[in-house]
Amino acid sequence: MKDFSVEEGKNIAIISYITIIGAIIAIFMNNDKKNTFAAFHIRQALGIFISFFLLGYFIGYFDSWTATSAFYIFYFVLWIYGFLGALQGEFRLIPLLGAQFQKIFKNIN
Repeated sequence: MKDFSVEEGKNIAIISYITIIGAIIAIFMNNDKKNTFAAFHIRQALGIFISFFLLGYFIGYFDSWTATSAFYIFYFVLWIYGFLGALQGEFRLIPLLGAQFQKIFKNIN
């Protein structure tokens, strides 16, 4: 049996993975409800998008298409992993960076 708070926050969690604008919309949607499942996935999605933009800026200076392709594939796999966790109603940390995202964005409830 699934926890009711997971089912309640599932839609917000899914919205948070739809671009960075979706993550910002999900933050505002979760302001009133304060759902822990939704907040967990908002922090994960926001971390993925912000680190993608920050690291992507520097990766873009490489002339190697293999480095940039590997970067895009890596972040796509992280995004899929988080998105599937939200769809399945699981609290899954993103590999390598998930715990850091939870610490950095701890003020997002």
